[in-house]
Amino acid sequence: MTEKTFNRIIAVVTDSVGIGAAPDAAKFGDAGADTYGHISEHMGPDWQLPNMLSLGLGNIRADREMPYLKPVENPRAAYGKMYEISAGKDSMDGHWEMMGLPVTEPLGFFPNGFPQELLDQITAFSGRKCIVNKPYSGTEVIHDYGDEQLATGDLIVYTSGDSVLQIAANVDLIPLAELYKICEFARSITRDAPYRIGRVIARPYTYIDKDHFTRTSDRHDYALMPDKPTDLDRLQQAGVPTYGIGKINDIFSGQGLDDGIHTISNEDGMNQTIKVAQSDRTGFVFANLVDFDAMYGHRRNPEGYAAALSTFDRQLGELLDALRDDDLLMITSDHGNDPTYKGTDHTREYVPIIAFSKSLVGGVNLGIRSPFADMGATICANFGVTGGPFGKSFLTELK
Repeated sequence: MTEKTFNRIIAVVTDSVGIGAAPDAAKFGDAGADTYGHISEHMGPDWQLPNMLSLGLGNIRADREMPYLKPVENPRAAYGKMYEISAGKDSMDGHWEMMGLPVTEPLGFFPNGFPQELLDQITAFSGRKCIVNKPYSGTEVIHDYGDEQLATGDLIVYTSGDSVLQIAANVDLIPLAELYKICEFARSITRDAPYRIGRVIARPYTYIDKDHFTRTSDRHDYALMPDKPTDLDRLQQAGVPTYGIGKINDIFSGQGLDDGIHTISNEDGMNQTIKVAQSDRTGFVFANLVDFDAMYGHRRNPEGYAAALSTFDRQLGELLDALRDDDLLMITSDHGNDPTYKGTDHTREYVPIIAFSKSLVGGVNLGIRSPFADMGATICANFGVTGGPFGKSFLTELK
C-alpha cells in the first residue's frame, strides 16, 4: 500500500474500443481484429483524434503502428495496453476483471438458441410466447420480426456470441415496466447451472414499420451479481466514495457503488463525467460509454464508430480542462468490437490504458499488462486499500 496520491480517480471505459488482437485472439476466432487500427485504415489520414493522440494513444503500438494514428514525441500521459485473462469477451468479464475479479469459469453460451424448457418458463411467467431464439443482430432482429411481434405480442428473444439473453419489445405493445419485470424473472432463473448466463438485457424500441424503428435509451442490463468481492467493494468498505456513470451500475448489479447515474448516450455520459470533474465529489468515479459498442461495433459501422470517437475526443478536451491537479484520469476499454471484422460480435483484443494527471510529467510507457485487474490494483493502492489477489499496481510508475 501507499499514501494517497490523488484525491480523485476518474476511469472512463470506451466500451469496445480495442487496440489489436490479443495473444489468445485465435482461440476466439478473432485473429487479426483491430478496432482502432482498422477504423484508422478505413477512414484515412484526415481522421485524427488529437486529444487521445496527445495523451499517447499512438505510442501504445510499439509492435506495429496504426496506419494514421501516429506516436507523438512527448505524450502527456502514461500509456500502455492490457489483455484479459477472463474466459469470455463480454462487457461483464472485462469490467469485473478491471475491478479485480476475473471471470475464470466460462459463462453459459447458447449459439444454437436457448433450451425450450427455459423459454417455456418465460412464457408461463409473462403470458407471452417467445420467438426467434437464435443469435441475431439487435437491429436486424427487429427489422425481421417487428411486424410479427406487433401482430402477436410475442417476445423477441435472441442471443449473440456473448453470454447474453436479450428480449426486444415494442414499448407501445409491451410497456417498459412489463419488459423489465419479464427480464427480472429471466435473470432470476438463469443465475446458476445449467444456464449461468452473464447478462439478461431488456431491449425496448419504438416501431413504425420494419424500416422505421428506434431502440430507446431505456435499455437495461441485468448482470450476474459478483460472487466474490470486487475492488469496488473494497473501496466502499474502506470508506472511499464510489460513483457509477452509464451502465456501470447494471454491470455490477449495484454492488460496491454508493450511487450513480443512468445515461442516454456517449455524449451524455461524457457530459456527466465532466460535471463530476467540476464538482466537489471525491473518491472513485467509474464511467462507461456504451454507444461505441451497441450503436457501431455490433452494427459493423466504421464511419459511425469513427464519428463517435471524434465526438468523444472533442469532449475529452473539455474533461481534461476540468480536471484538478490532484485528479487522475484513466481511459481504457473492456474488449474490442472491430466494425470492419466478420460477424457482429465482440472481438478479443488488447485494450489501451492511459493515465493522465496535470500533476504528472507524462511520457511513461506502462508496457503490456495483464490482467485488467492492474487497473483496480492501482486505484486501491492510491487510496491505501488492500487489493485482491489479482493485479499489480502501476501507481509508483506514474511518479
